[in-house]
Amino acid sequence: MSFQAYLDNIQAKTGKSPDDLRALATEKGFLVQGRIAEGVKATQITDWLKADLGLGHGHAMAVYALFKGKTV
Repeated sequence: MSFQAYLDNIQAKTGKSPDDLRALATEKGFLVQGRIAEGVKATQITDWLKADLGLGHGHAMAVYALFKGKTV
């Protein structure tokens, strides 16, 4: 599955676009000025995405990769 397909599936499941996910992560303190905040670990982000948005591990890791700067 392509990275874009992961993002499309996440949006279909959650109703959240990549920009929406970035905004939510910023509100949670995981992102600062569009970058992962110092000291924030991948597990913290993936655990949040799994708990609050119901994502599986692979999809949560795709969002983490998006936050790290991976592009489509």
